[in-house]
Amino acid sequence: MSYQIELRHFRYFLAVAEDLHFRKAAERLFISQPGLSRQIKQMEEDLDIQLFVRHNRKVQLTPVGMYLKTELTRNLKNLDYILNYAKLLQEGKHGQLKFGYVGSAMQEIIPNLLIRFKKEHPNVQFGLKEMDNDKQIDSLLSQDIDVGFVRLDRVPRGLVIKPILKESFCLVLPKNHPINSDTFKNLNQLKDESFILFDPSYSPSYYEKVMQIFDDSDFTPIISHNTIHAASIYKLVENNFGLSIVPKSLQHGYSMGVKFIELTNISQRTTLSIIWNKNNRNPIVTSFLEKTTS
Repeated sequence: MSYQIELRHFRYFLAVAEDLHFRKAAERLFISQPGLSRQIKQMEEDLDIQLFVRHNRKVQLTPVGMYLKTELTRNLKNLDYILNYAKLLQEGKHGQLKFGYVGSAMQEIIPNLLIRFKKEHPNVQFGLKEMDNDKQIDSLLSQDIDVGFVRLDRVPRGLVIKPILKESFCLVLPKNHPINSDTFKNLNQLKDESFILFDPSYSPSYYEKVMQIFDDSDFTPIISHNTIHAASIYKLVENNFGLSIVPKSLQHGYSMGVKFIELTNISQRTTLSIIWNKNNRNPIVTSFLEKTTS
């Protein structure tokens, strides 16, 4: 490789590879379009490869360009992490952990884990983002997050999953509903009611488990609403738009006009698992997992 190639050439190439448009990429990079074209041309000449096929109004990646885009994106992300981590070390913060999680994990599990970890690692920074299962999988594979908390049974190769909480389900009703824990016998009592459930796209495996509860109760529920937030479910239940079924851990952290009946007599349980990428090189991840999964 020629020593004339610099990091900026790779960033310029990736900008064009993402936009497939020299003018748009140049505007994003705050350089002139002719200047950007010269830099890409220089990179191609120094490496003796062709990165783009140029037409009058269209730019396409060559097979070589597609390969370089994939590899440079991955490796520059690693380089960004190395430099950011060095900066954190310089500032005495020692590192950062980025978490993705489904909403129920934030009620007790994550706060308790972070409190314990923070005692021994007071200078670690935490980033937290609520995400559905699929987005967590994508973010773990791309290493945009370090650790996830999901409700999944299987994960792609390269990821590791470990259950940390297995819990029962709860029926959610308005506080003024005539059914209570003393009069509740089974879900069949509520077969003519509407139900508000977590959107199936948020966690298909979780949704399927909830539907199995209805199957075992010998009726198909009337589903009036789907949503991805527990607070939205409870607000709808509170205002008599329907009933719901949620994990037991979601009883806590909300102050709304609803009541819960734990479904102890059904076989279904829902599992919250911790998940991570075994190729993640963030040294703080290893320390966190040792405390969490041991």
